[in-house]
Amino acid sequence: MSIPERMIRQGSIDDINAQQYLKISNYEDTVRQLDICYAIVKRQLLRFQSPITGLFPVLSTEFEIGSVRDSIYCAAAVWGLYQAYRRIDDDRGKSHELGQSTVKCMRGILECWIKQAPRVEAFKTRQSAAHALHVKFHLTTGEPVLTDDQYHHLQIDVVSLYLLFLVQMITSGLQIIYTQDEVAFVQNLVYYVERAYRTPDYGMWERGSKYNDGKPEIHASSIGMAKAALEAINGCNLFGDKGASWSVVYVDIDAHNRNRSIFETMLPRESSSKGVDAALLPTISFPAFATHEEHLVQLTKTNIVRRLQGKYGFKRFSRDGYKCVLEDPDRRYYHEGELKNFDGLESEWPLFYVMMIIDGVFRTLPDQVEEFQKLLKARIFMDEHGDPVIPWYYYIPKESVENERNEPNSTWKVPSTGLFLWGQSLFVLAQLLTGGLLHVNELDPIRRYLPSYNRPRRAGRYSAFQGIATDLVVQVVLIAESMRLQAMMGTYGIQTQTPHEVEPVQICSSTQLVHVYRELGVCKKLKLTGRPIRPIGSLGTSKIYRVCGMTVLCYPLIFEVSEFYLYRDMALLIDDIKTELQFVGKYWRLSGRPTVCLLVREEHMRDPHFKQMLDLFAMLKKGYCDGVKVRLGRLQNLISSSCMEHLDFMSQGDFPSEMFTQFKQLEHEYIGYQSLTDVPRTLTYREETVSLEAYKHKSTPDVVEALRTTDNIFAQCQLWGILLDREGPMYEVNGTNALAALKSLYHSAGGLRHWRAVRYCSSLLSHTVDSISPFITTVLVNGKQLTVGVIGQKETVFDKPMTPGEIQSVMYSTIQPYDIIGAVLQQEIVLYCGRLIGTNPDIFRGILKIRVGWVLEAIRYYLQLFPGEARAACVESLSPYRLRTLLQRVLTVSDWADERGLTPLQRRQLEGCLCRVPKHFYIQVWDILLRTPKGIIIQGQCIPAEPTLVNMSRSELSFALVVESALVGVGGAARRQLCVELLCVLATILRRNPELRLQHSLDLDALLDDAHATYRKDCGSDAEPGLSTATAALAAGHLARAVVNAVLRGAAADLVPADRPACLVA
Repeated sequence: MSIPERMIRQGSIDDINAQQYLKISNYEDTVRQLDICYAIVKRQLLRFQSPITGLFPVLSTEFEIGSVRDSIYCAAAVWGLYQAYRRIDDDRGKSHELGQSTVKCMRGILECWIKQAPRVEAFKTRQSAAHALHVKFHLTTGEPVLTDDQYHHLQIDVVSLYLLFLVQMITSGLQIIYTQDEVAFVQNLVYYVERAYRTPDYGMWERGSKYNDGKPEIHASSIGMAKAALEAINGCNLFGDKGASWSVVYVDIDAHNRNRSIFETMLPRESSSKGVDAALLPTISFPAFATHEEHLVQLTKTNIVRRLQGKYGFKRFSRDGYKCVLEDPDRRYYHEGELKNFDGLESEWPLFYVMMIIDGVFRTLPDQVEEFQKLLKARIFMDEHGDPVIPWYYYIPKESVENERNEPNSTWKVPSTGLFLWGQSLFVLAQLLTGGLLHVNELDPIRRYLPSYNRPRRAGRYSAFQGIATDLVVQVVLIAESMRLQAMMGTYGIQTQTPHEVEPVQICSSTQLVHVYRELGVCKKLKLTGRPIRPIGSLGTSKIYRVCGMTVLCYPLIFEVSEFYLYRDMALLIDDIKTELQFVGKYWRLSGRPTVCLLVREEHMRDPHFKQMLDLFAMLKKGYCDGVKVRLGRLQNLISSSCMEHLDFMSQGDFPSEMFTQFKQLEHEYIGYQSLTDVPRTLTYREETVSLEAYKHKSTPDVVEALRTTDNIFAQCQLWGILLDREGPMYEVNGTNALAALKSLYHSAGGLRHWRAVRYCSSLLSHTVDSISPFITTVLVNGKQLTVGVIGQKETVFDKPMTPGEIQSVMYSTIQPYDIIGAVLQQEIVLYCGRLIGTNPDIFRGILKIRVGWVLEAIRYYLQLFPGEARAACVESLSPYRLRTLLQRVLTVSDWADERGLTPLQRRQLEGCLCRVPKHFYIQVWDILLRTPKGIIIQGQCIPAEPTLVNMSRSELSFALVVESALVGVGGAARRQLCVELLCVLATILRRNPELRLQHSLDLDALLDDAHATYRKDCGSDAEPGLSTATAALAAGHLARAVVNAVLRGAAADLVPADRPACLVA
């Protein structure tokens, strides 16, 4: 059956300008069209709205369970019609009814959630499924209906969707939020979604990973929804035009930026198990419009259409077993390998046709609108009222399963029964839009569909996401700790201000701002505290704040004196300042310019690297820093063009001004120091490196005696470490306990830049790098994993985001027992990898798992090759900056290997430590496995063809991880790299000889040994390491010979050719 013509009237929006469009050309016709839509909405949506809670069910046949996600979409459709009716002068009360039905639903959801306020409070500190807000409630009572064990409620996208539509509806004039308690609760919902970027959830399809095994995943669709919601609600007054200063919602701009960068990094993937997923359609298009990077939108959309579109709708994702006749409805989770059963039998959802129509209207793509209208028309049927019905999904009936498997896309699919309200809601919106009854600006009053720089400027006192200025200038203020430091820098032509000179503006630590924000969202009645204690990031410290009548500028985290030793490395600080300015310049999205406060302390002046810092300031004075435009100036001159954030939620009475302690100015009687030559230097300390391992087996009195007789700092660290381990932290020698002694040694070694001793003490004191968690998450969402641990001992894998406490526990339990310094050294490498992958993801290309122990091994090997490049003899003694530089060096080995004359063996050693593989390598291994029924053996470890080929798919991350972990089992780094080369050669041979099948297991070790033997024979030498020293082309030749010999001889009975006499290699 087809839709009545009047229902699919196509309005050509392109060629009518907006003013004319909004004038009603044919009043009576429009009223009639709207009345038809109104009747459909009454019969198909409002009929099923609960009169008590205002919630909607998923299906018309469901009478108990209300679904929050489906309710929001139903409310959106009702609201869309309300917006359309507002154009009509006399709507006979329909507009009011529709508006209030929308309010009832949105408030119903709010009330269900407010009852769960303790969950929100718990979730802020620990994002676990046990504390998730429920997304299913009883339709009548509003009480929870499914426990956390019965259903996965952790779906970040639902809360984000609610916040997004809340802002849209309030902007259109609806009053949804009534009290200050509700304002506080919504602010806490913002905290709930802010950490979406590091919260594995169950996603839009409520099942988590593709395998339906109960495991959550990081989902791009959830992160994108959260990013859009945070953008929309920042600075929004929940009371609308009638609002006060305390009804405004604030968003952490750094949390928003992390969500944005991680979301855009993940696209076009949905998660690690789902390469493509239709859940991304509502994320990149209506309602979220989560990215305006056109190439990402097109790439993702094309990917979805190409791989998921069918004749009846879109598949949700490949191998989706939901509602397939082969799925066991009595079993919640799938068995291992069960996914293979659903391959090619996935249900298809017409809902996505509707989404593509709406997307076409928003992006003015009339061809797309027409194409999907035709497809949809063929899938719609009429109910008893003559209203169009969009089936929930189409499935393959049981009797057609075999036919479909034998001949894909050949069988008829059958529609599901019942009215699917989400589909009907979007269909109503699509009809209003294509019929010219609703303008995109009325469905999207906050203009999410436009890039942020094209949205109307929001008037008011609060920061707003207004996009990026094409020539953004980062303002920089230099604050000197004392007048004598200011005078000395003045002699070099660098103008600074002291804290006294910038008054009444206060220069403060961002930790004090954290305490102010703790007051935001507090509600004693609901037992909600304010913002969780999370550090303010680089973007947050680039705003100027007005709070309680004071003007405050915070210096960035890089200037905080932390317990971790990195802040003591001046060269690292200089590098961090450059990175900070680049980061702010690249990711600033607010109205007004960012203002970065750089502190210059007296201890900096005594550092051997201070000259480089002066060079950096001289560069800033010229107006640029590594491609970023900067403006160095006096704070008083920069304030007017800065981004100003008014923290109006703090009233004068709430917050004593003495809690803001100004950055202290040092007072000196002697103004002195005219130039750097006058400044007393901190010398880099040198001492003999002594290992006192033997003392671990000596008595405590012997250890104490050795401690009293040595001046060697590193020796003292080791001896105190033995006492700490043996006698505990309060054990005293000469009136000083072990803990106090180690802290004292830590600070004195830090002052002397004795990095080995600093790291040793830091590890014994169980220090953790500040804010390491986001860096681990950055690595994970770039499709990599991290492992920490000592080579040859148990490794721990970071394959999901973790809290700082969990990270500390892993570092100290996995590494410290075997390598004391390693526990902090590996944290440094993790931090640097997180930073590098954020700015230079290409240098990690081909590395699937960043194995930190092996990365350090690569750095050690590099130091052996080029001992002159580092003053320190060992990795442990390198300065943090030098370590970071060497890390970047070994990761980019292919860029400089030829220039520096690396031998093939040296190159294989470095690449093998990193376990770097060529492009499409894991896909090639999959293709080899397809032709090897008995599997591949690597160093005694077998990768079986069954069930691997059944459980996994060709381009899946989990398959690549299986292969990678087998490769890491290979002893030497160079041999590991040869295994990679051998597999590439084998893949080439099999590709060129499609008739070959490997009848027995493929033993890589046997083939390598054979290739080694032929190479030695050809070279006339028995010397090790043999083939590892050969060039890539020569090695490939010998590896190919080994493979072909195995074929021709049949000696290992590995390969059985069919008809042809020989293999094609060349």
